[in-house]
Amino acid sequence: MRAFFPLRLLAVLLGAISCLIVPAGSWASSWPGSCPGSWVISPARAESRPASVSPSPEKALRWASDGEANVPYVFHDPEDTTRLEGFEYDMVQEIARRLGRPSRFVQNDWDGLIPGLQRGMYDMVVDGIEMTPDHLQAALFSRPYYVTGDRIVVRRDRQDLNTLAALRGHVVGTIKETLAERLLQRETHVTVRSYEEETYAFSDLRNGRLDALLLDEPIALYYAGVTDDLVIVGDPVGQTRYGIAFRQDNTALHDAVDRVLGAMMQDGTMQDILGRWNLWTPAMARMTGDHTERHVAPVQWLRYQDAMRSQTGWTGRLRRYVGFLPIIAKAAGLTLVVSALAMVIAVALGLVLALGRHYGPRLVRDLSGLYIEIVRGTPLLIQILFIFYGLPGLGIRLSPFFAGVLALGLNYAAYEAENYRAGLSSVPRGQMEAAIALNMTHAQAVRLVIVPQAFRTVLPVMTNDFIALLKDSSLVSVITLTELTKTYIRLSSTYYDYIGTGLLIGAAYLLLGLPFVRFARHVERRLGQSLMRSGHH
Repeated sequence: MRAFFPLRLLAVLLGAISCLIVPAGSWASSWPGSCPGSWVISPARAESRPASVSPSPEKALRWASDGEANVPYVFHDPEDTTRLEGFEYDMVQEIARRLGRPSRFVQNDWDGLIPGLQRGMYDMVVDGIEMTPDHLQAALFSRPYYVTGDRIVVRRDRQDLNTLAALRGHVVGTIKETLAERLLQRETHVTVRSYEEETYAFSDLRNGRLDALLLDEPIALYYAGVTDDLVIVGDPVGQTRYGIAFRQDNTALHDAVDRVLGAMMQDGTMQDILGRWNLWTPAMARMTGDHTERHVAPVQWLRYQDAMRSQTGWTGRLRRYVGFLPIIAKAAGLTLVVSALAMVIAVALGLVLALGRHYGPRLVRDLSGLYIEIVRGTPLLIQILFIFYGLPGLGIRLSPFFAGVLALGLNYAAYEAENYRAGLSSVPRGQMEAAIALNMTHAQAVRLVIVPQAFRTVLPVMTNDFIALLKDSSLVSVITLTELTKTYIRLSSTYYDYIGTGLLIGAAYLLLGLPFVRFARHVERRLGQSLMRSGHH
């Protein structure tokens, strides 16, 4: 092993850090090829259909939603998963057109939508957010753009569970932080199970883990209406309103969008959009005051039904899986890049920590040990969320890509440091004494003699750590990075296919890790041969 290998890693680390600390957008226009600026400027990209007017020179209208499992609000087209659609998607495109601004979609998980809004990642959130007292305190809301009730969904053999009273004594699922959840919690003798994703709730209902579901009517229609084993029963329960969320201080955009929404309700545009999705109801007519009979054909609803039914059968599934391959390949590439860059940080910083803890003065040893214990003693997921959502409170804003790389690198640096410290301790003391006898300084002896020998010893362990890092990179999906795990969630929730999609994603992880497994075995074998030749037993 060449003595300058750790120094080369440090150089790469410094280059990565220089990209991390430069404020987003300050170099993106002047240094287009030096760092991946598009990731810093935009946390997530949209596959947006063009508006009906030419893009305005004004800045884009950035809006966020959780499009992974969000039928019929904002979701990926089953016939082309690179394309977004949904009634809220169509509504936002019309709003952006009337404001004269291009729209840019930002994907974020449900739990991160409001924190991301407050963080300044986007201008507004459109995701069927109910205008509850808690939500009204957290964000500034537009006028309601949709009003609906909750519906009960059951298996066909349990159509007797058609009222709230009939649900007593049964296990009922719903979506968390919704009107349906609050209604069920008020009912005595009802066991409530709350879900983040409606696809998981419908899966549990089909598998018999739940007796019924209570969900917003649009969700019930689009999930139960395309299958033969589930049915909507009873009358609508309660009423809830959806609004667009803005930051509390963004009153200018709030007022402009409010005016556009009012105009869309008055001129019939809202009825046209909702009618195409089979979502125009008497309740919407009363709320908007639009009682005209426009007889809009539910073309999007019929198209969605046809798309879902065409995916059944082995032929349809095989065609679907082949279409998944480019998407999975792209996600695998991002997974590999994130893992590789994080490992560079982990190796370089871990070596610095190990040297400081092994050879440094008392203060350096204590600080290095404190860092290692804190990082190893706290969950990686908490560290990722802290770096992405917590640091902006201190004025440090990182893109999802760099936040994920940095969090993984800092976490694994603590583990690499302990590996290197063990490797440094394994080098015989006579090596240092011999180097000093050859008139080397202590620093030269460490850099030219001790570190290369220790590095050779821990190289197999480093390779195994990289394989573990490759799998742990799945955690960065919580900060909107569409790597393999996020891709699995998106594809499986779009088609309700968890087995076939899971096997494909698992195969992708396996193919990424296998070369490094073989490399680790090769290094271990060569190391064993080298030790035997040198006379070590």
